[in-house]
Amino acid sequence: MAGARRIKVAAVDDVAAGQGRVVTAGGKSLALFNVEGAWYAIDNTCPHRGGPLGEGDLDGRVVTCPWHAWRWDVTTGANVNNPAVRVACFPVAVEDGAVYVELG
Repeated sequence: MAGARRIKVAAVDDVAAGQGRVVTAGGKSLALFNVEGAWYAIDNTCPHRGGPLGEGDLDGRVVTCPWHAWRWDVTTGANVNNPAVRVACFPVAVEDGAVYVELG
């Protein structure tokens, strides 16, 4: 990706499998998830009413917004009930125990 910035957002040990957390990359709030050792990052802001997706409960690969229970597939950014509605996804890389997100 031309012009992409790779930013360290966490250590692997910071987010247990089946969990998520809010991280900041380049001034942008992201939701970072560990789905059984596979890492995903999506925009932290739920499009419905701005809820913090990184604070939601993760069930498999679906996070539930803690404010109004909208559900999002963290691997694609698609809304579970209406896949035409999406949140932005960001590439994630793990290297030497650190988790990096690429911002375009």
